[in-house]
Amino acid sequence: MGATPFPSSLLKVRLSKHFDKPTDMRYDGTQDPQEHPTTFKARMNLEGIRDTVRCRAFPVTLAGPAIQWFNALPQRSITAFSDITRSFLAHFTTCIAKAKHPINLPGVTQKAREPTRKFLDRFNDEGLKIDGLTDSVASLCLTNDLLNKDYKKHLTTKPVWTMQEIQNVAREFINDEEVSQVVAANKQQLTNLLPVIPGTRRKRENSPRRGEIRKTLQAFSSRGKVHELHPLTAPIIEVYQQTTDKKILSNPQQLKAEQAGIGACTVTTTKVLATKLKAALT
Repeated sequence: MGATPFPSSLLKVRLSKHFDKPTDMRYDGTQDPQEHPTTFKARMNLEGIRDTVRCRAFPVTLAGPAIQWFNALPQRSITAFSDITRSFLAHFTTCIAKAKHPINLPGVTQKAREPTRKFLDRFNDEGLKIDGLTDSVASLCLTNDLLNKDYKKHLTTKPVWTMQEIQNVAREFINDEEVSQVVAANKQQLTNLLPVIPGTRRKRENSPRRGEIRKTLQAFSSRGKVHELHPLTAPIIEVYQQTTDKKILSNPQQLKAEQAGIGACTVTTTKVLATKLKAALT
């Protein structure tokens, strides 16, 4: 067996078959060293693991530069878990995250169109990183940075809120905000679907452009079919009389109906007149 920082008494300690090795916990020397031994110790306390087993299990959670550090410890220098903690923090002290102060919290602002729920989660995460954060500072910073006007107005009704009170009150306003967003989204979706429903106005981009309409009218005018377009305000008989006088339309032809035992008779139909008038005006 190679060099080890454990004395022979610790090496003789046997791990129980039911002991769940903390292989899911990994520290490679790049994270905050204060969190790792604290988390490891909390897990061992939960499972009721004694101190000697903690010493044997701790190296399993190390990787990269961290396990290299452990293997380089002097022989028989670890007799208790407190020895590991002390040496561990001393070696990786440069990796300890700098503590944030309340002055950093005003920099956590709600972004445009950021949901209130997401902003509160981000605000709480940053608040947990600040040492000595008081409820008065937290509630003041949160109130100043909120974009939800109703929620912001409600928070101004009380000088100081605890973070727990802020979370409890936030639920109602967050629910109202999310419902309004759903309603607005459904309304927009319905508006987008309306152009494809028969009888509704088509989208402007699907209709002919003004320039194309003008060119079409000019083409008809050059062929002598359409000179001007005016709304029909005169009686149909007067329109017909004018078209006949100007020889735009010829007199309707007579239809001969041949029937057995009946002589030829002429029938003037309004259908023929309407057909010719429509063809002349289009």
